[in-house]
Amino acid sequence: MDQKNSRATPSTMTTCARCGETHEDLPLTWTCSVENGQRVYFCVACARQHLRSIEGRLDSAWW
Repeated sequence: MDQKNSRATPSTMTTCARCGETHEDLPLTWTCSVENGQRVYFCVACARQHLRSIEGRLDSAWW
């Protein structure tokens, strides 16, 4: 095994703020929102189910 190509990368767990589903690293399909100054993530199922609520929180400057 080549030592140069086997670099260890730190993995993090991402948790859905709605249902608690966890996933290693950050899936590209998850939705990110900033609430009370903190980033929160929503899995695909929760984002689809609550899409109107997520969009409704946008500032009017973004409408």
